[in-house]
Amino acid sequence: SPYRSTRSKDWQKFKCEAGQELVIGGFTAPRGSRVEFGALLLGYYDSGGALRYAGKVGTGFDTETLRSIGSRLRELAVDTSPFADLRSIRERDVTWVRPELVGQIGFTQWTGAGRLRHPRFLGLRDDKAANEVVRES
Repeated sequence: SPYRSTRSKDWQKFKCEAGQELVIGGFTAPRGSRVEFGALLLGYYDSGGALRYAGKVGTGFDTETLRSIGSRLRELAVDTSPFADLRSIRERDVTWVRPELVGQIGFTQWTGAGRLRHPRFLGLRDDKAANEVVRES
């Protein structure tokens, strides 16, 4: 069908999506009516074994998931950041956690700065150890 600049059933749009597991290294405080946390701070291990910041995810949670993950995160809270590149993290009101939980994250692409673009939380991964999580290519 020839291209037309209006909507029609002749053409369909499909977004290319990526996904991978990432380690949870912290969370931001909730705002408004949100409970437990606002967003999860995510990372992956580089070839030298350092946890690198990959960005944050704040969507994909229902209230039950927020409460479930929030209770697990409180048990893992620590005073210092697990991320090697702490200076690149601009978030405020962060609670750091031991990097033990792994989340499955969907996103559209990696940015030039090495951050996730349009991330969304898909669930926790209990089948993968956090220290095995590396950036997939």
